[in-house]
Amino acid sequence: MSLLVCPGQGAQKVGMGRDLADRFPAARDVFDAVDTALGVSLSKLMWEGPEDELTLTHNAQPAILAHTAAVLAVAGPRLVDGVAAGAGHSLGEYSAYVAAGSLAAADAARLVRRRGELMYEAGRARPGAMAAVLGLPTEQVRSACTEASTAGAVAVAANINAPDQTVISGDPAGVEQAGARCRELGAKRVVALKVSGAFHSPLMAPVVDGLHEALHGVQFADPRFPIVANASAEPVTTGTDAARLLLDQVTAPVRWVECVQTMAALRPGARFVEAGPGNVLSGLIKRIVPGAETLTLGTADELERFLA
Repeated sequence: MSLLVCPGQGAQKVGMGRDLADRFPAARDVFDAVDTALGVSLSKLMWEGPEDELTLTHNAQPAILAHTAAVLAVAGPRLVDGVAAGAGHSLGEYSAYVAAGSLAAADAARLVRRRGELMYEAGRARPGAMAAVLGLPTEQVRSACTEASTAGAVAVAANINAPDQTVISGDPAGVEQAGARCRELGAKRVVALKVSGAFHSPLMAPVVDGLHEALHGVQFADPRFPIVANASAEPVTTGTDAARLLLDQVTAPVRWVECVQTMAALRPGARFVEAGPGNVLSGLIKRIVPGAETLTLGTADELERFLA
């Protein structure tokens, strides 16, 4: 049995998924279905760019989901039938529900497209910032954010990616102050991220109503295997809970360390399989669960070796 993980925003790059479409008809069918569902040629943007357009939140999110869905379509039962539990990082949670049969890829693409639009709009209405703090325990990062959240400025620990890697999010002044405090506490680096808003923070509250409407219009089936939710770090086994926790996820932190620990406890010693572009999650997993075995499935070559 394996544990499936799906990447989130930041994994996009021009050319993503083109090798899958060229070599596997099942992957090409997924990209065509997503293009049709969105009414735009997202695949052309994925394969040809420009990069600055692909990086926009409302394009990057469905692009990463489409890439993951294409991998799942090619790997098929060989992968999915052996999954004990799954999880996704932020938007990757939608991809995980596609893998578990809870959502159709086309429906998920429309959802994350709308999610990205709403997040982008919220960021324009109230500009935010995010920064990655490296080499400092999460509790100290949280403390720095609490100290910085004064005079109307907000700073929160938004992505708990590894025991010593936390992303902070909030108002630009709050994030700057929290980052400075993290440096004082001994952080190795504080790296500003290129984002269009303060994701997974209270600044995303305006997204909730619009996303609730979008989620309400989609039928969630019960997942075939548990999906560990970002917002709760607990396994989700019903479609009703899936939709509710995806809504909570908008303003809640991504509790990735706890998600990985929960998965590892559900199936001790199981291999983690990262389905989609890149290998960022595999690197984080090895820092969360020392000695964990990982496999990346994102390129045509990797899939051919897996299926051989």
